[in-house]
Amino acid sequence: MNNFVALRSLPAWEYHRPKRLREALEILGGFKQKCRIVAGGTDLLPVLRQGKMTLFEPVHVVDISSIPGLKGIARKGEWIQIGAATSLTEVTQSPVVRESLPMLAESAGQVGSLQIRNQGTLGGNLCNASPAADTAISLLALDARVCLRSLDRERIVCLDEFFVSPGKTVLKPGEILTKIQVPVSRSTQSSRFVKLGRRNAFTLSIISVATVMRAEDGTFQYVRISLGAVAPTPVRAKKAEEFLIGKRVDESVIDEGARIAAGEVSPISDVRASAEYRKDMTHVLTKRALLACLKKTG
Repeated sequence: MNNFVALRSLPAWEYHRPKRLREALEILGGFKQKCRIVAGGTDLLPVLRQGKMTLFEPVHVVDISSIPGLKGIARKGEWIQIGAATSLTEVTQSPVVRESLPMLAESAGQVGSLQIRNQGTLGGNLCNASPAADTAISLLALDARVCLRSLDRERIVCLDEFFVSPGKTVLKPGEILTKIQVPVSRSTQSSRFVKLGRRNAFTLSIISVATVMRAEDGTFQYVRISLGAVAPTPVRAKKAEEFLIGKRVDESVIDEGARIAAGEVSPISDVRASAEYRKDMTHVLTKRALLACLKKTG
């Protein structure tokens, strides 16, 4: 037997750690599809295990974690601005986020384990484009937008237009997600994030729901409902939102709105749950989240 049959030489991955945003963009502009951006790097090994990348492909790993301008949380007028390389732990513990966007703090605190949250970033959680990404669900309901930068320009994209399919976003070769912008919630609005998993912690969602609402004079004035793990991407239940706005605040109305939301999803069956179960739970959890919002305002 040839003792060298199983031996293969590994091509060298080139590792880049730029200190400035322009330097990173120049690297991306030069190598384009051959680049892999990392900040926390928590998903690099899972991507290899899933076969989405292989060790036998030449790759330029661009580590953006040392670029100061990509980190930090600040209020800018009526917006909360969060650098894409800000860790999930920072998001969870930020006084600015906890006061103005408590639902985002709550959802970021449910991503993986403490070790993952310490290393993983908010931008990375979005760019992975998982249908079950916890922060994506809450940010969708909060009407967030993302800033995408290339050498030539910066463009701002509403988050509900950012996700294309599982693992794919509108990011183009040569672009970096630099920051997330979230409008400051009104004091009269309430929000709720509900996640159903097979365990109480360290688990992907079977389904997740985020709701934001404002009621005045007994009627719904503003409603946002976003859903995770029930479609190829995180989605808004826009038909349910339209149904509820202007309706009287009543449990039967909420129940009908939740039923409409369940009719908007297209879940799959997998090892975690069946499609039918996910549809049923969309109704149950949407209703539960909206009722919880009402209790907060009441």
